[in-house]
This record gives sequence, C-alpha cells and structure tokens, in this order.
Amino acid sequence: MIPTLENTPATIPSTLHRPMDSLKKIPPVFARHETFHPRFGWLKKGFDKACEDPQIFSRDDAPVTLGVGKNMVKAIRYWCKAYKILDDATGVFLPTPFGEALLGKDKWDPFLEDSGSLWLLHWNLLKPPSYATAWHLIFNGSRQMEFTQPDLLQMLNEGVQKDFPDHKINESSLNKDVNCLLRMYVRQSPNKMSEETLDCPFAELSLILHTGGNHYAFHSGQKPGLLPEIIVAACLEFAANQEEQTRTISIFRLLYEIGSPGLVFKLTESVLYHAIEQVSKKFTSIALSDTAGLIQFSFAENPETLANDILESYYHIRRN
Repeated sequence: MIPTLENTPATIPSTLHRPMDSLKKIPPVFARHETFHPRFGWLKKGFDKACEDPQIFSRDDAPVTLGVGKNMVKAIRYWCKAYKILDDATGVFLPTPFGEALLGKDKWDPFLEDSGSLWLLHWNLLKPPSYATAWHLIFNGSRQMEFTQPDLLQMLNEGVQKDFPDHKINESSLNKDVNCLLRMYVRQSPNKMSEETLDCPFAELSLILHTGGNHYAFHSGQKPGLLPEIIVAACLEFAANQEEQTRTISIFRLLYEIGSPGLVFKLTESVLYHAIEQVSKKFTSIALSDTAGLIQFSFAENPETLANDILESYYHIRRN
C-alpha cells in the first residue's frame, strides 16, 4: 500500500510549469463558441447529424435540421470539434475514433447518460491538441485554487502574451471565454438560474465552486462521477503523449505537469493513489511503486491500448 500524502496545496508547485508546447502545435482558438456553452443534447445531436451528413454544418438548412438558431449551429460545430468527437481535417465533419467509441450506436454511452462520460469529455476538451485555448490556459496555468473573474481574465492575457506573442487576441474574445467557462462549470443558485444556465451538463462536475460575490474556487479532490477508471485512463493517455516513452511516470508529474490529469481534474494525491490502486485490482499490468522515495505509476502494456481496455471494461460493467 502506497501511503497517501497531503491534499493539493493552495498554490500549485511551479516546478513543471513550462511553456505550453501542446498548444503551439495549432493556432490559438478563442471565442469560437458564439457565447454558447454546450447544452444538453448538443453533442449527441451534432454527432448523429454529422454521421448522416458530413456536410451538415455548411448546409443552408442546418438550423432547421438541428432545430436551433444559426449561431447555435456554429456553436454545436465548434463544441463537437473541441471535444474531439468530430474532426474536419478532410473538409467535412467525420466521427473520430473517440466519438465513435463513446457515441456510436450500441457503443459506450450513446446518449451520455453516464456521468463518467462528462468527465471523459472534459479530459478530451483539454488534452492536446486543444481547440479550447482559454480552457487549457485556465485549468493548467492558474497556480491559485481561488480566484475572481478578473483574475481569470488577467491570467489569460498573461498566458497569451507568453505563449502566443505573435498573435493579437482581442480582450473581448478572452472575456467571452471566461464568461462561457464559468457558466459551464459553476452551479447557479436557484434564484439566479436563467434559460441559458439551466441546461449545461458540465455544471454537474462541480469543478468550480462559487464561494460568494465574484469569488470562485477550483474544487480539489474527489467529485461526483469521477471514478477510478476515468482517472487511470486519463493518466495512461497522458503518459502516452510524453516525448520520452517509458513504462513509468511519476505521481508528481501526473498531478502537476501541464496537461496532466491532476490539473485537468483538480486531483489530490490521495484520490489519484486510490484510483490507481482500485483499477490495479482488475488490471494487474498497472501498479504503484516507490523507488528511492519517488512514487511512480507503472504500466506493463501500451498505455493507449490499456486506457481503451479500461474504458471498455468500465462501460461494459455500467451497461450490465
């Protein structure tokens, strides 16, 4: 049994905070959501309609077919690409392997009824290449667990200047992203709910808490629906994306490196340890080890294949 350490500190260690290379592989993407956060049913609807007609989003009758306004068509198109369930590399929108595995007929969770699927989508939104640059910068670049809305805007401005010095990004675009992100993840109090805040599924994740006034905080630790299999699959995908391919990765990197599950999910050490220990009871090719005081996550198989096997098993059990 690996001993659990203390919870995530109030400020995230800066040791592994380096330029966000994963973002530099594609141009920065800001405010493509037309101010609309993803609503219940949008991802499923966009995926299904694109499977029927890969050119759906460029059709004049797309608003009628999708049953939404013209700007909402653009938002659905954006979110389907950002969550990596559809890809337009060929000029038309086609299902990605992840999109087909999650939302395809008789696949993992075609109607997004499992709360674990929302966590999986959140992970896919932020993992490279990320088409939601503000989301990536905020979840990975903010060392403070508590913040205000102006704090997020300032952090975005600093992040853009640092990581994209050759790009001129309007502050209005950054402000739209901050507003959209908070509407997505912050549960609204009953007396403040409106039509546009009632139907965002990602508020169920409880990732960002409203602590009063204009103050917010990342919710650290265990959260509803964030089950061990989702965490471990994300760890394996993160390990597979490293330049140096080994069969081990340190717990510290999984918690604090740019793009890590620890930052994306706001995990504590104890939650991460528990997840790995639970999944290792069924998948013996993964384990925790302590070498000279350095706690490592080890895996004896291809990490991407193993991640897929863990998710297949997870959804099979949930369906039956």
